[in-house]
Amino acid sequence: MDGFLTVASAGAKEAMLQQAVNAHNVANASTIGFKADLAQAEAVYVRGDALDTRAVKQVSSIATDLSAGTIQQTGRDLDIAINGDGWLAVQMDDGTEGLTRRGDLRVDEFGQLTNGAGDLILGEAGPVALPPFDSLTIGQDGTISIVPQGAPPSNVAALDRLKLVNPAPESISKTPSGVLMVEDGLPSVPDASVRLVTGALEGSNVSAVGEMVKMIELAREFEQFMKLVTVGEEVDTASSSLMRLQ
Repeated sequence: MDGFLTVASAGAKEAMLQQAVNAHNVANASTIGFKADLAQAEAVYVRGDALDTRAVKQVSSIATDLSAGTIQQTGRDLDIAINGDGWLAVQMDDGTEGLTRRGDLRVDEFGQLTNGAGDLILGEAGPVALPPFDSLTIGQDGTISIVPQGAPPSNVAALDRLKLVNPAPESISKTPSGVLMVEDGLPSVPDASVRLVTGALEGSNVSAVGEMVKMIELAREFEQFMKLVTVGEEVDTASSSLMRLQ
């Protein structure tokens, strides 16, 4: 009986973990540049002193879906989206380099270029810092050009260039903060082939309908495991009654 309950309780626990991952995806279905998490489950044997017995369900890893989201035009000068493969390099809180597809850029009170998540956008020589300007444009190759404050509109100056990279997908993993980075933690080499779409944003790659269907499936799966636990309890109670009769 203990083996029956072990399989049922382990299955219910893993279904709850998968549901948590699914709920996180649903909550970020409208987050700009968000990449969905994928909970990967497998059957494993319960380890014992003798032979391994009782295969139970276990979430082996949580991977990331790196596929692109839908690009939507916004017309805003500071909105950018990656056209095809590639990533925008950002500086994380600990100073290491992260990767993101979130391109809702803005200038903070210190003149630094950030995105909507507050990540510092990297240029050719570190975080991009901007002097006062009247207008700003970003080219398809990431070149940042401004018209200095008080200068005539024809006085356009190329200030910096966004660091656009394209590391191998298998080397990319997601951090607890949701920012992706190369697994070895080293800065990526700029890739001149990465191109931008200006005045546009890439949405989340989460399929809201698909995730809602999965949520219902996981809820039913959890319910089935809990029914098995109840059945096990009833069988155990019946067995105890028979023992008392003897």
